[in-house]
Amino acid sequence: MRRHSLPMSSAPAAPATGAPRSDWATLRKLAPYVWQWRWRVLLALAFLVAAKVANVGVPLVLKGLVDALDLKPGDPRTALVVPVALLLAYGALRVSVTLFTELREFLFYPVAARIARRVSLEAFEHLLSLSLRFHLERQTGGVSRDIERGSRSIHSLLNYTIYTIAPTLVEMTLVIALLSAKFDGWFAAITLTALVLYIGFTVTVTEWRTHFRRAMNEQDSKANTKAVDALINYETVKYFGNEAFEQARYDENLRQLERASVKSQTSLSLLNLGQSLIISAAVVLLVWRATVGVVAGTMTLGDLVLVNALMIQLYIPLNFLGVIYREIKQSMIDMEKMFLLLGEHREVADAPGAPPLATHGAAVRFEGVRFGYDREREILHGIDFEIPAGKTVAVVGPSGSGKSTLARLLYRFYDVDAGRILIDGQDIRQVTQKSLRAAIGIVPQDTVLFNDTVEYNIAYGRPGAGRAEVEAAAQAAHIHRFITSTPRGYDTMVGERGLKLSGGEKQRVAIARTLLKNPPLLIFDEATSALDSANERAIQEELKSAARNKTALVIAHRLSTVADAHQILVMEHGRIVERGTHAELLERGGRYAEMWRLQQAGEEEPA
Repeated sequence: MRRHSLPMSSAPAAPATGAPRSDWATLRKLAPYVWQWRWRVLLALAFLVAAKVANVGVPLVLKGLVDALDLKPGDPRTALVVPVALLLAYGALRVSVTLFTELREFLFYPVAARIARRVSLEAFEHLLSLSLRFHLERQTGGVSRDIERGSRSIHSLLNYTIYTIAPTLVEMTLVIALLSAKFDGWFAAITLTALVLYIGFTVTVTEWRTHFRRAMNEQDSKANTKAVDALINYETVKYFGNEAFEQARYDENLRQLERASVKSQTSLSLLNLGQSLIISAAVVLLVWRATVGVVAGTMTLGDLVLVNALMIQLYIPLNFLGVIYREIKQSMIDMEKMFLLLGEHREVADAPGAPPLATHGAAVRFEGVRFGYDREREILHGIDFEIPAGKTVAVVGPSGSGKSTLARLLYRFYDVDAGRILIDGQDIRQVTQKSLRAAIGIVPQDTVLFNDTVEYNIAYGRPGAGRAEVEAAAQAAHIHRFITSTPRGYDTMVGERGLKLSGGEKQRVAIARTLLKNPPLLIFDEATSALDSANERAIQEELKSAARNKTALVIAHRLSTVADAHQILVMEHGRIVERGTHAELLERGGRYAEMWRLQQAGEEEPA
């Protein structure tokens, strides 16, 4: 297995997750996305207010109904005339509440969905534009989860705000204003005091129990990680008979998850009990005040019904305040993580106004190139060489000598620290990355395929290519016959990372993909080092055929595969120590000749 000279701690440290967060700062980042839909949002808010006005009107009509039916003996009024009108008004208000609520959702839901989609797409686009260093130092699963949770949190936050928080605030304002206008100040004071106590208690207890919930989520993630790790390494577990060991590791996290979940549920019960006590005390006090008023003759039975209905109507949404507050806080955290990804610095960026690369032969030149993944540990020390247009140059040397780093720099996954790299006389830092990478094709040592069909993976070299072009590339890579021999042919699924194919089959797919791309410059990065001798010879011939009349950089470990290169560079410790043709280097009797003798002896010994 090849070793890569990768940085250990060169990238800037990610922001600490435990650092103080500013929810307002996160909301400010979201605000421009909402602002683009401001008229639609304002109209949705208008429907929201209309729905709440209608909702508060329902108890008022109900009060009228009760008062209309509370006829004194001998009252000449007919008991049906007034209630029928009020019943129609009651029904109209009920329908209006539903109508305005659905209109609000009709207007606002597409806004939340569009904003979530746009931010997710921007985050994905930004991740693809970040340097290789970022992706090597991050766990892909974690980054994808950050995007997924961030997108979902935008949707949740906007929906909770428009569907729960804003309606509840509007209704609270209307109820307190109505109580103040119709009754004495005690009603409004009791209601307001209860609301303040309710919200304060809910926020305090929710903040306290957040760490229980966080501990539960952490143990859940750890348990899931251990289970997935054991299942992915199923064969290794079986090889060493460590089923009981893996079960014990898994159970330890499950035990801690159990403890955390019990604490979380107990604290939730405490929250629910406290909320219920505050609501019940407020309702009892209000009903008591209304009962005293009815007895004293200053209030009617309808007023008593009105007060009770208003309180029930107001406190039902407040019952969910603890859950909503916790979800909003979690949404803020998830959104912040995604916005941090969006703010991640692009280590490699196009120069302002950079033109596309213009190739006419694709001659490559490294001039005094110095580079280190870590600024304090240089990997390449003044590399100078040239690949003439249409020629093949091979780079050989021990692991860790910097061979694969040349390919990464040529692709501009990193920028050089000193010197420059030219293609047809153009500094690759002065052209667009898209055009640069369009001009280069690579067949890597470890070919990774998408979990899709064979056709999809070959066509990935040039998206939009037709079946005939894909088949022609497969025939040139000598894999067409194998593909057509399978039951589903080009529609065969290759599995996760292409694991359903053998090493040789994956390499041929990689070659076909590169042939379909048809770039003027090719890189073969130890493309056959993981194969047996028979497959290596077969694929080596295909690589030679692919490189015919193209500029090629061949990075190799086995010297026999590069013996016919136009020039061979021998690298050690980031320096070119020898260069020349195969025959010249053997005749010189230096480092290359020594490596050749060792490899030849190693191949002859088994025979």
